[in-house]
Amino acid sequence: MNSAGDTARRIRAKRRGNSLGFGVFKTALRVFGLRGAYGLLYLVCLHYTLFDRAAVRAAAAYLARRFPGRGRMRLRWDVYRLFVSQGRQLIDRYALMTGAVKFEIRMDGEERLRETLDQGGGFVLLTAHVGNWQTVMGFLQRLDRKVNLVMRPEDNPAVQESLQLDSADDKVGLISPEGYLGGVVEAMNALGRGEVVSLMGDRSYGFSPVAVEFLGSRAGFASGAFHLAAMAGCPVVTLLSAKTGLKQYDLAVAALWRPRYDKGLPKQEQLRGWVQDFAHVLESFVRRHPFQCFLFHDVWADAPV
Repeated sequence: MNSAGDTARRIRAKRRGNSLGFGVFKTALRVFGLRGAYGLLYLVCLHYTLFDRAAVRAAAAYLARRFPGRGRMRLRWDVYRLFVSQGRQLIDRYALMTGAVKFEIRMDGEERLRETLDQGGGFVLLTAHVGNWQTVMGFLQRLDRKVNLVMRPEDNPAVQESLQLDSADDKVGLISPEGYLGGVVEAMNALGRGEVVSLMGDRSYGFSPVAVEFLGSRAGFASGAFHLAAMAGCPVVTLLSAKTGLKQYDLAVAALWRPRYDKGLPKQEQLRGWVQDFAHVLESFVRRHPFQCFLFHDVWADAPV
């Protein structure tokens, strides 16, 4: 049975996204192009900034730490800018998937990644709610490996339909963290077949979060990616994408780890070290692209005591 909190989250998600709303943006993209679709965002995002307290509160948890010392009005302006930025990337995501717009995607570190993959086996892709993950997916399709996304079933059917998560071919699979043993068995089997397992490092998804420093405060980040990789003996790769122009993205191999457990050290301490490295990578990204961080979840409240 769903809890009251789960029900409330579904109601908020439904309010923020529905089939009619997505249809309007898709029509604007088709008729007026990217700039025309973007133009609709200003009033929509203003509405959320003024009236959606839950969304504003979620965004402010990040912005208050990224821009410490800003007053209440300036922080609210930053929330608005963040909402607009996210809206643009959601439109871009749809345009990328449908081929409605031709984007230039510049890749940094592809040779390094391919050298790693030439050694055989699968790898864990560790990402986060920053930038545009659809550009990452586009690149992964060129690697000719199945990509398994560890994610919960989408609460909002309209969002799922618009992002076409169910229309992908056999090159993309879903692993639910709500399944048997949190999906660990499925993930390990996929890695054993040489496939890619993708996780969001800013969501626990059944794995215990560890406390690390992020933007000057203790935050809780998931350790699951590194635990899976250490057990499977495979690398962890972080690919991050930043929007740098109207039709341009920069995609980079931001970090690459080969986690191995040292039997002489506590596992939790080793996990914390790897996760802290990942937090540093994210911090570097949001320092350069402050309005492309879409956590909308208080990771600082998740920090274990």
